[in-house]
Amino acid sequence: MKPQRRRSREGSPKKDGRVPLDDLDRRLLAHLQSDARATGAGLARRFGLSAPGLQKRLRKLEQRGVIQRYATVVNRAAVGLDLLCFVHVMLAHHRPNSVKRFPGRIRDLPEVLECHYLTGEVDYLLKVVVANHDHLEKFLFEKLMKVEGLDRIRTSLVLKEIKASTSLPL
Repeated sequence: MKPQRRRSREGSPKKDGRVPLDDLDRRLLAHLQSDARATGAGLARRFGLSAPGLQKRLRKLEQRGVIQRYATVVNRAAVGLDLLCFVHVMLAHHRPNSVKRFPGRIRDLPEVLECHYLTGEVDYLLKVVVANHDHLEKFLFEKLMKVEGLDRIRTSLVLKEIKASTSLPL
């Protein structure tokens, strides 16, 4: 007897991690990216859905990992975090354990907004926000430079932020 092939459930992630989205999902996500405070009733009206139908669709997007979380975007200057920097990090050793340990060591540093593992001359790129130059100096020398395995860092200060967005092009 032949083993039965399991039918993939609709909306299951593909092998490359992508989740199939229909046009309504994409339009709903695009709207939520610009206004996550929209009410369920308002969204249901806007997209021609019933309130329960909208909630079911949103719940599926959350369960499938398409919607990861809901967040408030805070104006950093309004809360006194005026200095935005990019820190290029070069590791001393490129052994697998050294490379794997670094993210865990900087994950708890609140000044680090983003950390990206790169190819090329630089191993990691950190997006860092601090209040001022003194705060930056303390962060670099009292926190970042104490992380084991660093060879060198190079810091670039942002003079002017031209574009900052959290919206994906759907």
